[in-house]
Amino acid sequence: MSQSQFYELLTKIQTKIQKQNTTFREAISPKEKLMVCLRFLATGDSFQTISFSYRLGHSTVHYIVKEVCKAIVDELLAEVMPQPKEKDWEKIADDFWKMWNFPNCLGALDGKHVEIFAPPNSGSQYFNCKKTFSINLLALVDANYKFIAVDVGSYGKNSDGGIFANSNLGKALEQNKLHVPKDKNLPGTQCPVPYVIVADEAFPLKTYLLRPYPGSVINGDIQKQVFNYRLSRARRVSENAFGNLVQKFRIFFRSIKSLPENIDNIILTTCILHNYIKDNILITQHLDPPECEPNWGRIHRQGGNALTTAFNVRETYKTFFNSENGSLPWQRDKFM
Repeated sequence: MSQSQFYELLTKIQTKIQKQNTTFREAISPKEKLMVCLRFLATGDSFQTISFSYRLGHSTVHYIVKEVCKAIVDELLAEVMPQPKEKDWEKIADDFWKMWNFPNCLGALDGKHVEIFAPPNSGSQYFNCKKTFSINLLALVDANYKFIAVDVGSYGKNSDGGIFANSNLGKALEQNKLHVPKDKNLPGTQCPVPYVIVADEAFPLKTYLLRPYPGSVINGDIQKQVFNYRLSRARRVSENAFGNLVQKFRIFFRSIKSLPENIDNIILTTCILHNYIKDNILITQHLDPPECEPNWGRIHRQGGNALTTAFNVRETYKTFFNSENGSLPWQRDKFM
């Protein structure tokens, strides 16, 4: 974060975190509070380590992080992650076509388990399939690695289908409340198809949500392999966004210890700050996810049924990617 961005952020949240001096004690300044919170997020240092560095009480540091994160969420969420309108979705789709050769794409969807310490009296609610405790982060990412929408707070034990179906994003898509543009012709064709989100096999196939063909049905089918490659190429922006997130915020490299509602705001704050500072970060179009994973894991596949119309949408994209209008000269070199 640049110095100018730091002071701009401070200006936005200052009134929410400022306290009055008293006769007995001088209040901690908003600037110092923001510095404490950013250090916690960026370094992953414990509350104890930070309390020693700033000569503050352990509980004071804990309260500062909670207070500042809430202020950032309240003041910046709508600014850096506004709900897209129809023209915004069209711009996102144009970027995916220009940068990743995937038409009519509204974003790449991915989910991660963020490891936490077991909350008091939580039983097995946060216990996931990797035998750790976690909170789920679900994110929709644009072609430039920015978060369009995030959903934080689902129990670690929840399946991918449950997380997506119960998220605000999933509900809004099902109910057609996101101002998504009408079906549009694929480039160079007279074939209108729905705008779609790309995801991996952990998510269900929908008319608006494309996932790869499973290996069991490919059986050497080159056209399906081409589709899977093109889908994977577009979908990797979500993996790269998560990779960028953890490189900025080392808090994800250890289990987070706090109450679930505080952890939700901590995670959401990192996503907000990722968007806020992204313009000053050099990101290439060919970033690979880090080989050394932070303290989180992928959301794993669960079974589910797909509608015939969803299969037809995927078949239409497959045909397009293998046609003169939609193919790339080097796409088959990737798996042959």
